[in-house]
Amino acid sequence: MHSVVLTKGVPDFSEGAVSFNEEGHLERGNTPTVMNPNDHFALQAALQTKIRQGGDVSVMSMGPPGYKDVLREAMESVYADDLYLLSDREMAAADTWATAITLCTGIEKIREQRGEMPDLVFAGFKTADGETGHTGPQTAWGLEYPMITHVISLEVDEDEGTVRAKRLVKGDVEEIETVEAPLPAFIVMDPEFQPTYRKAAHRLARKDLREDTVERAADFEDHLTVWSAEDLNLDPEYIGLDGSPTIVSSVDPIPKAPSEREATVVTPDDEEGMAEVLDVVTEFAGAD
Repeated sequence: MHSVVLTKGVPDFSEGAVSFNEEGHLERGNTPTVMNPNDHFALQAALQTKIRQGGDVSVMSMGPPGYKDVLREAMESVYADDLYLLSDREMAAADTWATAITLCTGIEKIREQRGEMPDLVFAGFKTADGETGHTGPQTAWGLEYPMITHVISLEVDEDEGTVRAKRLVKGDVEEIETVEAPLPAFIVMDPEFQPTYRKAAHRLARKDLREDTVERAADFEDHLTVWSAEDLNLDPEYIGLDGSPTIVSSVDPIPKAPSEREATVVTPDDEEGMAEVLDVVTEFAGAD
């Protein structure tokens, strides 16, 4: 069982240092980056599959060289066996369509190396920066994989060659349906997903994998493959900004929180001040 997890770095908006160029494009190389929060659920699903079914996990991302840190974090999270970074200036400023084309080509190159396509490809349902939710479905379309979205639990039957999943209907936590798809398949995880390890053997396997990963993640670049546009034989007209049909009319700056707030400093030796604080706390506690 071979799984590929797609992950992405997104601006760390908490830093308040998001950088845009004169044309309004995000300068990812000059912006603090963290792993897209929704991708953690895809990583957890891949780890659950690895523990239950065996096999290995690859993690892939498209972005600047700084995304190596995102991939290292992914290896630690999902106990990945290998990492792939698709990185080239030709790929910069890509919309979801151009990104999907690049990712599909990267997965196809993995197939060339391994002699077969991945059994499962996992992705988060949207990113914290674009929030379109397009990249996963577009990549599934390019791979010609059946796709299941908003997945909250899944079971793989290797003998039958199927994956059975429970999914939220239109993202509604009150309505759940069970669907089945043949392998290979593309799975888009929902934030409601929680991995389960009911068997003691699974919990022990997770512990053993964790110990193996500590050493591997320490030298993660030994397990990292970086592919350029030339390595992937990509046509420049179909990737990056030139291959992106999406037109962004404008970008609104991210507002910063007020730098100053009114506050009263109360020290323990200020009896009057402490009494006022106690009165407020008592009043608040009794509000219920």
